[in-house]
Amino acid sequence: MILDGVRVLDFTQYLAGPVVTRLMAEMGAEIIKVEQGPNGDPTRILPVIKNGRSAYFIQQNLGKKSLCLDLSKPESQTIIDGLVAECDVVVENFSKRVADKRKLDYRSLIKINPKVIVASVSAFGRDSPYAAKTGYDWIAQAFTGVMHMTGPKDGKPHPVGIGIADSNAGVHAFSAIGYALYYREKTGRGQYLDISMIDALYHMNEITVQGYQASDGAYVPTRVGEHHALVCPCGVYKSAEGYIVLLVLQNQWPGLCKAMGRPDLTNDVRFADQDLRAKNQAELIPIIETWLQTFASDIDAWACLEEYRVPSAPVLSPQDTIDHEYYRGRGAIRTVHDPVIGKLQLPGFPLRFSEQSEYTPSAVPNLGEHNADILVNILGYGRDRIAELAAKSVLLSKQD
Repeated sequence: MILDGVRVLDFTQYLAGPVVTRLMAEMGAEIIKVEQGPNGDPTRILPVIKNGRSAYFIQQNLGKKSLCLDLSKPESQTIIDGLVAECDVVVENFSKRVADKRKLDYRSLIKINPKVIVASVSAFGRDSPYAAKTGYDWIAQAFTGVMHMTGPKDGKPHPVGIGIADSNAGVHAFSAIGYALYYREKTGRGQYLDISMIDALYHMNEITVQGYQASDGAYVPTRVGEHHALVCPCGVYKSAEGYIVLLVLQNQWPGLCKAMGRPDLTNDVRFADQDLRAKNQAELIPIIETWLQTFASDIDAWACLEEYRVPSAPVLSPQDTIDHEYYRGRGAIRTVHDPVIGKLQLPGFPLRFSEQSEYTPSAVPNLGEHNADILVNILGYGRDRIAELAAKSVLLSKQD
């Protein structure tokens, strides 16, 4: 595995932070998830709960080890300091105030381990005029313009219906850690990574920021609903069974006309070029939708579009993906056997490396399941000392 031998001290909870360490676990890193007692990561009780275990928690925490501490006790700080000295990476997504209080700020950590890489994942970033503000996924969607660009053309702003800001920030932090490890291999020096959910999501504005400036304000980015304002066909089209998305640029336009059996539309004065199609899309959209609805099924319509190399896809629901041939064939969904919940289908690892062996995730840990394992094998604690810490409720555990 690519990250074999890399040890990570993980103080993250909820989503953005756990995504970082989940991806690292998939690549072979040892993840020590430090959880605040008595209940641990709050997502342990997020729905959907089955047999007392959260499926949400399972997805983000497979393959990690759980160390549960009462962080208010001085013995816990001693344990944490000892682990920092033995780890390559520390990841946290506390607020700045909490991180400083827990002595998890970079200045404190490099005194213990000068080569450590520390990644902080927060909403507004640590070095920021808004560093003290709290934030979650929808906050980031609102603040970055994403929500402004999503929803009906003449309606209210809408959030994207999945955790796009959290997951996106987690992937950015994951990639940054990889480069920091590479830099340390060259120089021997660790470093601090300040990853903001806002920054990561804002980076996805592909035209909305520069388009407004370059057009001297003629292009004002706003919600376009189900059809793009500047490109047509580019949108969501009603089909026989549901909806199909088309994104047809000038080079694909003749192919769509042939697929529809309407080669006459190729050079129609209303639709001959991109600007004309965008201007006259109110006339073009019904033509396309009427044609799509002539097929017995959306699979048949998609096959016809593909025959003429027209970029398209049916609009799938999440449940549609579970047994879909693409997701199964690609390994983009996989079966996990959890000892509490049983069989569960989860998204697979999104990266493909020719030198990465196949990863079979171990079960998600019970709270504090690895307390003794971590303290004995990494810090050299004796069993009597561990029993003493458990008796004083420094170490905590709970079975799901």
